[in-house]
Amino acid sequence: MEKKIRLGLIGASAKGTWSSRSHLPALQSSRDVELTAVCTTKADSAEAARQAYGARLAFDDYRKMVASPEIDAVAVVVRVPLHYAPTKAALEAGKHVYCEWPLGRTTTEAEELSTLAASKGLVTAVGLQARVDPTLLYMKELVDSGCIGEVLAVHVSLMREGVLSRPSNRTWQRDVELGANTLTIPNGHTLDAMRFVVGDLSQLSAVVTTQVKQWLDTDARTLVNVTSPDNVLVQGQLKNGAMASLHVAAVPFAGSGYRMEIYGREGTLVVSGEESPQFCRLSLHGARGENKLAPLPAPERLAAPADDPSLVEALNVGRLYTSFAQTIRGGEASHPTFDTAVALHRVIDTIAQASASGCAISLP
Repeated sequence: MEKKIRLGLIGASAKGTWSSRSHLPALQSSRDVELTAVCTTKADSAEAARQAYGARLAFDDYRKMVASPEIDAVAVVVRVPLHYAPTKAALEAGKHVYCEWPLGRTTTEAEELSTLAASKGLVTAVGLQARVDPTLLYMKELVDSGCIGEVLAVHVSLMREGVLSRPSNRTWQRDVELGANTLTIPNGHTLDAMRFVVGDLSQLSAVVTTQVKQWLDTDARTLVNVTSPDNVLVQGQLKNGAMASLHVAAVPFAGSGYRMEIYGREGTLVVSGEESPQFCRLSLHGARGENKLAPLPAPERLAAPADDPSLVEALNVGRLYTSFAQTIRGGEASHPTFDTAVALHRVIDTIAQASASGCAISLP
């Protein structure tokens, strides 16, 4: 068995975070990556995470962790505004890096990190986990094989509930300048899944709005002003000529979840789930000709051997870690990288520009 990649994880809180729900469980069951070190901003929380997840080392300063000769790679799983500094430090220390999405607060930050990684010949991964989901991989295979013929139209939606209030530890997301909002995160993941399956847009128009301009801070019981968008509506044309529409929104109640419909000249494919496509169970249905939609389960060859069905949020994270490790060992990358992230950042910028201008914009 090949030696495991020794990983240091920045943002390793032992409970209540994306890290504790996905990255840490995925690493515990990984056959390719060893959780060697954990890092938080406080020594006591770092030690608690070390004990909880069996790491050998604990740090309260990411600069010290990335300098350690005992780790090969670093995972950055902290709030979006904090992605840039530790990612840059890890790359400068010669470590391979897996950073959660968005890669940076801005496209400029993402471009700088991608350029730095390339200049040092380092392997990168970005948390656009829908690209390693077995159901979406199978859907892409079917589209690419011509199963439904020429793609004519694509419609995507994601309606997530919870736009009216936030606990105090999440009200920071109200500021659009901090880079963590409906446009960048839910829309980013949903848009990327569409681009992965059916290809890039050639031109688009968009409306990006903030429908709910105040949130209730449920801890302080006060209203806070909001500049972050909560509704994103995009329409345009794919490079293959198909028409495409996408609506991603945070809604008050009873969100309908995720759905992507692809209509071809010879058939139809529909994938759906209760949440964002990168971390929920997805179901695929398809039809050819005049037949009705029927289930199309992904073949077993697309699932990782160590998949634990009880760890829904950790499954795609674990698959991405597997590809990340295999690429570090010399394999060909089959996962989203920093270059993938930069391309998505640029499309999201185009959506914002199209909304501000009221005009359709062509993409390169």
